Amino acid sequence: MSRYPDHLAPKGMSKGQKSRARREPSGVFSLFQAPQIQQFKEAFQLIDHDKDGWVNESDLKEIFASLGISPPQRMLDELLSARPGTQRAGDDVGERGINFTMFLTMMSERLFEFDTEAELVEAFGSFDEDDSGTVRVEEMRRWLGEVGERMTEVEMERLLKGPFTDRDGNFNYREWVKVLRVNDADV
Repeated sequence: MSRYPDHLAPKGMSKGQKSRARREPSGVFSLFQAPQIQQFKEAFQLIDHDKDGWVNESDLKEIFASLGISPPQRMLDELLSARPGTQRAGDDVGERGINFTMFLTMMSERLFEFDTEAELVEAFGSFDEDDSGTVRVEEMRRWLGEVGERMTEVEMERLLKGPFTDRDGNFNYREWVKVLRVNDADV
């Protein structure tokens, strides 16, 4: 039984639909699973030193100081002004802050900038002539060092000497992409 009168519900919705609509997550929270939101919440709480629910300039200074970094004022201003939502006219940098919903929105924007699993598999697959799920390490080195945003030898070594390269010199890109994936969509 609903605790709200029927006349307050949208027209055409049954009681079951009303109940389900209240329980379904909306906005940025629907982009993540509960354990992911919990991890982001813990990270946010580490940054929010004064525990007021807002990360502001003093919180940022505190977290940077704990890392042995003395950030310039310009960096603090940029971090605080990068928050989602509209800025009000006359909004002073010292008064700005980021609450958890804004933080989660910022994290989702950064995470979803990455290629999806299907796009990554398709990109690697264009070099996988026998559709084995692997690419020769020598070929990977050539592509990574000569095409697009070139990687340094150290970066290539870290990527290609890991657990995704077998004894025969094949890089298993399908397994590598599974580890990197952001969502649970099947390829």
